[in-house]
Amino acid sequence: MREYVVVLLTAGLVTYLATPVVRLAAVRLRMMAAPRERDVHVIPTPRGGGVAMYLGVAAAILVATRLPALQRTFDDSQTAAVLVAGGLICALGVLDDKFGLDALTKLTGQIAAAGVMVLLGVQLLYVFLPVADIGTLSLGPDIGVPLTLLLTVLTVNALNFIDGLDGLAAGVSAIAALAFFAYSYNLGVEGYDDIASAPTLITAVLAGACLGFLPHNFSPARIFMGDSGSMLVGLMLSAAAVSATGQADPQTFDSAASLLPLALPLLVPIAVLSIPFIDLVMAVVRRSLRGRSPFSPDKMHLHHRLLAIGHSHRRAVLVMYFWAALLSFGAVGLSITNGRVELLVGIAVLLVLGVVVVLSPRARRAAREARAAELEAQRRRSRADHPTARALRATAPAASGRPADPAGTPSPSPQGVR
Repeated sequence: MREYVVVLLTAGLVTYLATPVVRLAAVRLRMMAAPRERDVHVIPTPRGGGVAMYLGVAAAILVATRLPALQRTFDDSQTAAVLVAGGLICALGVLDDKFGLDALTKLTGQIAAAGVMVLLGVQLLYVFLPVADIGTLSLGPDIGVPLTLLLTVLTVNALNFIDGLDGLAAGVSAIAALAFFAYSYNLGVEGYDDIASAPTLITAVLAGACLGFLPHNFSPARIFMGDSGSMLVGLMLSAAAVSATGQADPQTFDSAASLLPLALPLLVPIAVLSIPFIDLVMAVVRRSLRGRSPFSPDKMHLHHRLLAIGHSHRRAVLVMYFWAALLSFGAVGLSITNGRVELLVGIAVLLVLGVVVVLSPRARRAAREARAAELEAQRRRSRADHPTARALRATAPAASGRPADPAGTPSPSPQGVR
């Protein structure tokens, strides 16, 4: 654990120190995000923060090669595969941050980077299905490779879709990485894998890079991670999930009580990235129903909806942090504790609290509107019952030459009289 703390701090420190340099370079190279209609920021802001994050990741992995225990993670090529593929997809993101690549070009580049990662050794080999006594399915290259590519591309784009508020993608990614680190480390402690494993190292390094970048990116952001950062984070998270399940047969676990931990590795990207994946699915369905490209931008993402409800910028980001932490650490906690009732009750209570927090601005706004309507009605009744108002209503019929009815309003003119 001490060595993991060392690499996490290394990634965080290098990223933190490199970000101002990258920001200065981005300004000089005019890699600026100009405000658009769907954007929340109001001034041009430098992009390309993913370069600083990649430097932090590379430095931390270099340090890991010199640490006694973590040297075992380099017995295979998975960590090197992530480093190489991460460099490629970060470079693709830099080109997009600078020139604004079209969706098809970016998708092609994402598939190419994921393909390099697969060729260098990161591939999904086993899938455990805890239904209908199916058990473990051994995947050959004809199935494992496409599944790995699909998982990687989905995760990359899920992170890209939520990168819409200052600090949102970096914070959610740090939460996801830490949750997956806890899960993967626990597998090593329980003896299902080596404690010094590739997925544990990858997630520790990624968490450090995200935390090191966050002080520069939290509202008001001085630099955005851009596509170079969001795609790097997505690739590393998917690689950690695949490497955690790709080299071990889950049915070698020793008890039926471990059913949840067995099934969870395949679901880790969904568990720890529930919010981004939900946003991704909703965006694709929404745009497809309108006859638009799934990659065409709009202003209907989850963070936009939170702002529309009435949350402030920072409050919306913190609400997203809360839900990401609850869903990711809740799922990992259930796998570690084998679904203890106390944890289930705690998660249920926090779910209710989360719903209340999300809807509280709308409830407060409705209460304010109802109170304002009530006060307006009271003012109208008060004016109507004021002695001056009654006197005016009594004199109005006399001035018109018509008698007033008991309510004080003039009687209608007789019909048929010219």
